[in-house]
Amino acid sequence: MTSTDTTASFQMPEGLSAGDTARLKGLRRMRALALSLLVLAAIVYVLTREQDGWLGYVNAGAEAAMVGAIADWFAVTALFRHPLGLPIPHTAIIPNRKESLGESLQEFVTDNFLREDVVRERIQSAGVSRRVGEWLVSDGHSERLVAEGSRVLSDALRHVKETDVAAVIQEALIPRLKEEELSPVVGQLLEEILRDDAHRGLVDLAVDELGRWLAINEDEVAALIENRAPSWTPQWLDKRVAGWVHEQVVEWVAEIGRTPDHNARLALDRWFADLAQGLQHDADTRTRFERLKERVLSQPRVGVTSVRLWDALRRALVGSLADENGLLRRRALEEIEALGRRLIDDPDLSRRIDARISDVAAYAVNNYGSEVATIISATVKRWDGKETAERIELHVGRDLQFIRINGTVVGGLAGVTIHAVSALL
Repeated sequence: MTSTDTTASFQMPEGLSAGDTARLKGLRRMRALALSLLVLAAIVYVLTREQDGWLGYVNAGAEAAMVGAIADWFAVTALFRHPLGLPIPHTAIIPNRKESLGESLQEFVTDNFLREDVVRERIQSAGVSRRVGEWLVSDGHSERLVAEGSRVLSDALRHVKETDVAAVIQEALIPRLKEEELSPVVGQLLEEILRDDAHRGLVDLAVDELGRWLAINEDEVAALIENRAPSWTPQWLDKRVAGWVHEQVVEWVAEIGRTPDHNARLALDRWFADLAQGLQHDADTRTRFERLKERVLSQPRVGVTSVRLWDALRRALVGSLADENGLLRRRALEEIEALGRRLIDDPDLSRRIDARISDVAAYAVNNYGSEVATIISATVKRWDGKETAERIELHVGRDLQFIRINGTVVGGLAGVTIHAVSALL
């Protein structure tokens, strides 16, 4: 019994982790303690044999302590292996029934942990969003997050090949756009833009750029007007007329820029509104738009231009992500820190985010919880029976040795009690 009770019977694989090494040491210490109590009870029993008086009580207690220690040693050992190597029925329970034990553990986890109410309650009580906010604003976590995110995104962008992008555009994106009727979508989008006046900024930009171009290129505009003049008019008159027309055009464009409700702006708004309605509800307009879309997408330069635009955008992003003091990384850092502070200072926002996290977790548990739990039974099934017993014993064996210790102590007390009752009777 002593050879199987020592660490020689417990052979774990090489390369134990630090945690497993500590558990193995604890298991060995507790085994040695339980064995020492058994040996002590045996020694006391031998020394007090056939003694009367109070030594009789000690002898009875020692005898019962040995019985309790041996019985509980057998019970604990039978969980993991055959005691003394003997193939006694109903021993080595874990190696022989590891599949059913894995399935039972899977069912236990599914029924008691992977439940919607348990997951929701845990997330709500944990305050996940507030903890995330506190983590973001402390110890430079935001800086490290931006740095790591920039590195990962930059590496991902560098590994995207132009040939792959071209293939996606030519073989997937453009054919899909050709097949899909886009006019209703474009019309609805244009209608939303007009409703929110989101086009005002673009119109202002176009008017400003046109006015700046007209002011800088006065000679080109004058030459264009002079070339359109009749051949019989004097040249000096053509120059005066061209200068006057240029001044009027510049002033007209400047007036459009200064006047939010200018007739030209209103006319442009009406044209956009009519176009938005036509794209959604007028068959002729939709047909013309789809034909225009087909012609544009059929141009060979569309794919080439798209790839070049992507490459330019990719290079710009990679450069911005590599610059620690660049605008992109500074802006990302500011937004992440601001989000962290909001998660801390705004209880309503934290509750809403926790509620969304709870919804996502509940959906995952309800739809995929049972599949996730199958990892337990599948993993245990792949283990060797002896390996399974050793893994479980490594984690719970130390605490199970208290059964042996308690059996020795309780057995001894029971032996003394029984001997006292026998003496009284």
